[in-house]
Amino acid sequence: MEPERDELIDLLDRILEKGVILNADLIIGIGEIPLIGLDLRLALAGIKTMLDYGLWEDWDKAHRAVASQREEG
Repeated sequence: MEPERDELIDLLDRILEKGVILNADLIIGIGEIPLIGLDLRLALAGIKTMLDYGLWEDWDKAHRAVASQREEG
């Protein structure tokens, strides 16, 4: 059975409001020899939630500065 559309929208709304963070360490190797190591972090949330948690503050300041310059010029 497929979930109803309202359930998907509610799930997406909750993820964007609260946020989801996934941390993963991945080592790729052949046999017992590690070749590549990856340290991954995924943050999925709405912009307001990201800013509330202190993420993307530099991006927000830069974006607002560019928008302000466009309005002035």
